[in-house]
Amino acid sequence: MAQRQEVPNTEATVRLSVAQAAVRFLANQFTERDGDRTRLFAGCLGIFGHGNVAGLGQALLEAELEDPSLMPYVLGRNEQAMVHTAAAYARARGRLKTWAVTTSVGPGATNMITGAALATINHLPVLLLPADTFATRVGAPVLQELELPSSGDVTVNDAFRPVSRYFDRVWRPEQLPAALLGAMRVLTDPVETGAVTVAIPQDVQTQAHDWPESLFAERIWHVGRPLPQRAALERAIEVVRAARRPLVVAGGGVLYSGASESLARFAELTGIPVAVTQSGKGSLASDHPQSVGAVGATGTTAANELAAAADVVIGIGTRYTDFTTASRSAFADPGVRFVNINVASSDAAKQSGVSVIADAREALDALTAELHDHRVPQEYRMRATELVRIWDAAVDSAYRSAGARLTQTEVIGLVNTLSDPTDVVVCAAGSLPGDLHKLWRVRDRAGYHVEYGYSCMGYEVAGGLGVAMACPGRDVFVMVGDGSYLMMATELVTAVQEGIKVIVVLVDNHGFASIGSLSESVGSQRFGTRYRYRSPDGRLGGGPLPVDLAANAASLGVDVISARTASEFTDAVKAAKASARSTVLYVETDPLVSAPDSGSWWDVPVSEVSALPSTRQAREGYETRKRAQRHHLRPSESAEPHRAVGEEPR
Repeated sequence: MAQRQEVPNTEATVRLSVAQAAVRFLANQFTERDGDRTRLFAGCLGIFGHGNVAGLGQALLEAELEDPSLMPYVLGRNEQAMVHTAAAYARARGRLKTWAVTTSVGPGATNMITGAALATINHLPVLLLPADTFATRVGAPVLQELELPSSGDVTVNDAFRPVSRYFDRVWRPEQLPAALLGAMRVLTDPVETGAVTVAIPQDVQTQAHDWPESLFAERIWHVGRPLPQRAALERAIEVVRAARRPLVVAGGGVLYSGASESLARFAELTGIPVAVTQSGKGSLASDHPQSVGAVGATGTTAANELAAAADVVIGIGTRYTDFTTASRSAFADPGVRFVNINVASSDAAKQSGVSVIADAREALDALTAELHDHRVPQEYRMRATELVRIWDAAVDSAYRSAGARLTQTEVIGLVNTLSDPTDVVVCAAGSLPGDLHKLWRVRDRAGYHVEYGYSCMGYEVAGGLGVAMACPGRDVFVMVGDGSYLMMATELVTAVQEGIKVIVVLVDNHGFASIGSLSESVGSQRFGTRYRYRSPDGRLGGGPLPVDLAANAASLGVDVISARTASEFTDAVKAAKASARSTVLYVETDPLVSAPDSGSWWDVPVSEVSALPSTRQAREGYETRKRAQRHHLRPSESAEPHRAVGEEPR
């Protein structure tokens, strides 16, 4: 029990261990935006070991006994997966609510590093609380301690530094308030947010200290909406008004800002077509008149044709990754200019664009007000509509299979058709994200959740759990290939433990379909990408491995339904939706049938020299595509943009 005592002439204090103080502090942190207040931490995910069981473990037990709702503890199965769950939850909650994650020392801590990198790259707030080795160093080296002859103060937790937006280590109890306050500042900053790591040595966790009671007062972190500077807005308006073939590229910042309605108003008023990145998909419903679908290396023919001809690209909340820009080959007009709206100056300055450093919703509303009398040419709008019609026909065709086996695109089509508009599809790595980006028809702004900043195999099941925890009342469809499933499916056990329903669509194509296709395209003949026995000649070219993934899933406590035909799969989806339990839908697909090609490019270098004809041929193609790559160094503020070949002066 906490012991309250009065210190003369000072603020009242309460005596707690460092771990108890940390848990009490976290339970009293809140975020607020637009008048909506919410508790920052939904709880703590964790796996206990000797480094944290007596510290944070004991503190979480006390908290649960006092009030189970303040900081509930959820036992996970894999440390990396727990971070994925927290990151997915944070994304689904608009980055205004997240989880803390605690582990023991050594491998328990370092297992979180991949998850930390994912959270930081995707700007998703997650608090990591890895235990550390003894601050006193008495009895060193202890179990799982890294011993470096050249440095006495380095531990394995220093590996978190490059993948964390904020890192601190609490060597003494007095350092805890500063560490926690610094962590909260970064977690609640839309620009700086990502993985935040506060390492606490295992002996320090258990040390008692007299804490000022004000440390545990409810604290509200206000998440603001930066307004665009008037001069920056005027520069952007000038560029947009001069455009004849403008294109909006909507990124994840649109969704985090809650700017979907503002984007729709802007697009409807101006007639400017809207393409979406992976994280921006859902910014507009797929059937919106100005929606032209995915852009870039996994884009639609409609969006990519418009991108190639665009004279002005309005990037809203996008990082312009290589997939979005097709490795800087997507925006091909010689005079293309960029207007970049972003809360982060580092992203707003990309592509030599006119920078508008502001909240996406505020900037869009300001642009809409200023451009109330502006509309793109009728023929341009009609061209965009026709391109979308052509692509929609290609999607309809991909959703239908004529082969003996189901195809991946047909499975996507069936899930898209049979799911409810408010259901959520979750994916991360392999060929599925690219196919989903092209083919999935979004009907709800929160209905598409694909992690493609880190494209981390193994995210899918853990991330789906996080989305389901964040979105009760919505069915969550986790689309996962056999490669990713084999890497990390253990959080199915956590879903069963917590009574949380997820529907996992397990697509088995007996190998790495995405990298297999890429391998073939670079002349490497799908080498090392198929799950096969080793043949007598020493190569992995034998028959398929006798791995029963359906049986594996059943062993984890979920229901499993296997399907071979479209009719069987349809019945399986309906049964899964009707059930209250987590269900895995197992289906084998043909790995050689691909989604419709948008003709776009991704820069993956091919060997300059090779004895293989396939590699030499691939190199020739690579050099041809490389010549289309652009630098985008010309300032977009230039008074007179370059004209496309054959274009008349304005």
